Amino acid sequence: LLGHAAGPSPASLCLLVCLLTVILLLICLYAYMLLICTCAYIRSLAPSLLDRNKTGRLGMFWKRAIGERKSPYVTVCRVVIIFFITQMNLSHL
Repeated sequence: LLGHAAGPSPASLCLLVCLLTVILLLICLYAYMLLICTCAYIRSLAPSLLDRNKTGRLGMFWKRAIGERKSPYVTVCRVVIIFFITQMNLSHL
């Protein structure tokens, strides 16, 4: 017992890394969806604010407000986020 270090097994470390990767991907996906929806909302309130910056660094916000919110990929991501949020809320009941 003195010479043997009892640590976590490689399988449990792999599971932990996989879990953390999934959680990180969901957080990034959620943040990106929030950016798209926020840009679309800002454009609906003040269109000139985003429309005057169609190119350059600020142009990325205009692109998020216009094209990507109607993309089928964004729709799939929204459904995935809604599913995970619903599952988290149901697991607390």
